[in-house]
Amino acid sequence: MIGIRLISDPIKSLGFASIGVGYMGIGTEFDESARAIVVNNLTDAPLFLSWNGVDDHITLPLRGNLLLTISINKEDESESFSLPANSRLYVKQLGVPTSGSVYVTQFRGINDA
Repeated sequence: MIGIRLISDPIKSLGFASIGVGYMGIGTEFDESARAIVVNNLTDAPLFLSWNGVDDHITLPLRGNLLLTISINKEDESESFSLPANSRLYVKQLGVPTSGSVYVTQFRGINDA
């Protein structure tokens, strides 16, 4: 039986002082496709989240989080959903943060023999 081992890449972050009225990328692009993503808004203001850096897609409440389990239980990656490699998440102000950061953790799978 082939199993999938779920591993986490290093956390990406963006501090409150860098979050403005226009979208800013959170860390760098993902090197690998993502099976699950956790976004933690540990600022003191609500934020907008975007997948393309242009459109508003999701609101993140202050001190809130978002968990996306995109394809966590799929063994075969050939036909499963994932956030593709070279993707990046973006945030902008919905309120004005004065402290904290927003964090993204990406989880990906690798096959165990």
